[in-house]
Amino acid sequence: MEMNHEQKYFTCIGKGHGAPCLPSTRREWEQLRRESWLAQMCARIERGDDELKHRLPVWTPSCAEFRNHHRAQADALKPLRRLMMDFDEKGHTDEIKTRLLEKSPLEVLLIEESVRRGTHVLVELPDGMSAEEAQALMKEATGFEPDKQVKGVDRCIYMVPEDHTKYVSDRLFEACPQPLQNTANTAEPTLMCTFPQEFKGVPYTSIICEYWRRTGGEPSEGERNKRLHQLAANLRAICDNNEEWLLEVMPSYKLSVQEMKSIIHSACKEPTKGSRLMDQIVEALEMGISSDEIEDAEAVAAQTGVKVNVKALPIGLKESLKGVPVSMHMPVLCGVMPICAAYADQVEVEYCDGNKHRLGLMSIIRGEQASNKSVVKNAIDIWKRQFDEEDSLARKREEEWKERKKGRKANEKAPEDPKVLIRMVPVTVSCSTLLKRFKNAQGHTLYSFGEELDTLRKTNGAGSWSSKYDIYRLSFDNGEWGQDYNSDQAESGVVKVAYNWTMLGTNGAMRKCFKSDNIENGLSSRILVAEMPDSSFQKMPKFGRRSAEDEAKIQEAVTRLRSFSGLVDTPRLRKAIEEWVEAKRVEAAKDIDHVKDIYRKRAAVIGFRCGVIFHLLETPSGSPCLGGEQTAAKTSPKQGRKEGSACIKFALMMAEYCLSQQIKTFGEALQNQYVDASDECQRYGANHSVFDQLAPTFTIDDLRALKRGYCSESAMRMIISRWMRDGWISKIDRHHWSKRQVGSAAEKVTSKREQSDARINSAERE
Repeated sequence: MEMNHEQKYFTCIGKGHGAPCLPSTRREWEQLRRESWLAQMCARIERGDDELKHRLPVWTPSCAEFRNHHRAQADALKPLRRLMMDFDEKGHTDEIKTRLLEKSPLEVLLIEESVRRGTHVLVELPDGMSAEEAQALMKEATGFEPDKQVKGVDRCIYMVPEDHTKYVSDRLFEACPQPLQNTANTAEPTLMCTFPQEFKGVPYTSIICEYWRRTGGEPSEGERNKRLHQLAANLRAICDNNEEWLLEVMPSYKLSVQEMKSIIHSACKEPTKGSRLMDQIVEALEMGISSDEIEDAEAVAAQTGVKVNVKALPIGLKESLKGVPVSMHMPVLCGVMPICAAYADQVEVEYCDGNKHRLGLMSIIRGEQASNKSVVKNAIDIWKRQFDEEDSLARKREEEWKERKKGRKANEKAPEDPKVLIRMVPVTVSCSTLLKRFKNAQGHTLYSFGEELDTLRKTNGAGSWSSKYDIYRLSFDNGEWGQDYNSDQAESGVVKVAYNWTMLGTNGAMRKCFKSDNIENGLSSRILVAEMPDSSFQKMPKFGRRSAEDEAKIQEAVTRLRSFSGLVDTPRLRKAIEEWVEAKRVEAAKDIDHVKDIYRKRAAVIGFRCGVIFHLLETPSGSPCLGGEQTAAKTSPKQGRKEGSACIKFALMMAEYCLSQQIKTFGEALQNQYVDASDECQRYGANHSVFDQLAPTFTIDDLRALKRGYCSESAMRMIISRWMRDGWISKIDRHHWSKRQVGSAAEKVTSKREQSDARINSAERE
């Protein structure tokens, strides 16, 4: 019986340019092109890492089987009438594709972009036509000249990632309608994979490649034995110290099997101690971080306490980080969150406290001058395209109405206001115009992007800025705002405020906008703050580029967010955020940290809303993730798609980052409302707990000494009362208290979170 397309052998694949080539199926060919390590290798080659190119896997478009898997013209058992042509001119793949699909003189099987952005075109070669004749026809059809060198059926081509494919015909996979004979016994032993070729989803080839990069490059002749011994000594930590496993995954660099066995045996005889280097490499590759940025990722994690798992991000967010240095991942994510939420403005969610929320978000990206804040703008420019396109039509209608109104005669009736929907408004918009936009919003959320926070502050002035503070605060919870003027020149009315924004600004502008006299008005706790990395005396960062496909995926993400409406049920997310905010309450209570206690509450809300956006983006349009009235006939909340562990981890990461950045940015100013900053500034860096420092039996004087006069007597009594209510202490007599189980409350919260994570992971595996 004939095999299906997935099982037919249509080409041969080799691990490298000189490696044996084994017959392969469509499924194997496509799976290899989806591997993240292949995309990483190609990205490094494009950036100039030429040494990696010979390690790319290859495939043979003109032959489906070689004798003994030896890629040579004399050993070609199943040659194919196909010709692969190279077009070396960079950046013309789409143009070549368009011309060939419109009118090609030969049947096209595949069009793909090469590693260095040239073009590969595979065609069916008609009987009697030479390769030179086919090349001449293709030059005439495309306007570009292919490589004139005539290749034989043994020719191989470097494998490229799936996103390089521009066109593929099903005929590509129909070269060999019957299964080939199994000749695996004649293959080299190193190709017979009896052990896993991946560790935690990361291929050993990627791990080894990164190991060489971090340890001085691949070994040269004369140092092969020593360097391979060092590799084996580290690699065994993730190969169960198994010599046969190591022999299978390690490169040999032309050493004999016996020599390799001797090297590996010597390395495995040493005492087992693990490898921190391998742990770091695997962790970074597992998270989808570019191998060139692993050290930067570790530095960012040490500084901010969060790690962005790029591989786990959903459509739109993942592409937003393409070409962005790892040190700027969080500022970009925080910058795009408000516009993501603005697109999902028809969604309602239930928070942990039972209240219904809309997705109101505001973010400020702060950094010194020339700190590359424009990297955030570049991402947002792609996200706001649909807003811009729709608003341009609406603004044109409004301008035409204004012109008609302005040009009417004295006794002529004014034309009717079209009341157009305009959702992108400048951050410097007047309160009156903003009110008009709200009145015409038709239930939608407005959005603003501002490149200079200082411009906003100067433009608005004291009175208007004060009014804007009110509007921004109300927008977080979709509150009501309005104004009433006895004049036709100013807009009057009361509206629901749905307004998200992203602003960029210097640290100086932040200090001017949020001073000690307004830090308590509630706006600072409603803002998602992100800090650009310190660029002082640093080398110039390297930025990549987003492909047209990346930008298309961001537009697909926008469409997906706009497609959802009604109540979205997120029970797992609610539970995780509830446990997180409780854990932070315990930390704040033990340390008597009023600043953390204030900011933890809305940081949890912000993290929760970011998690909802993640959930919507990982849910395909039309999937049953909703639980509101609109979808009640189709699905109940319990039947819908649930939040995955990646979604929950993302929400907790955003909440944690939001809290730390709010405290870092606004904490000192807020603390000044309670105590002189010079007395308390050291406390923020210490990160210790007042409760933990108290002796098992203590008095109020002991507590007062630790707080150094920070708390009033009534505040001291209130703190002790709360500790007793939470079961942390018991009263001995009028002046003495005893600690019960130190940290038990915090441990209980942590345990609950771990149990919840375990349940989520278990459910996903099932």
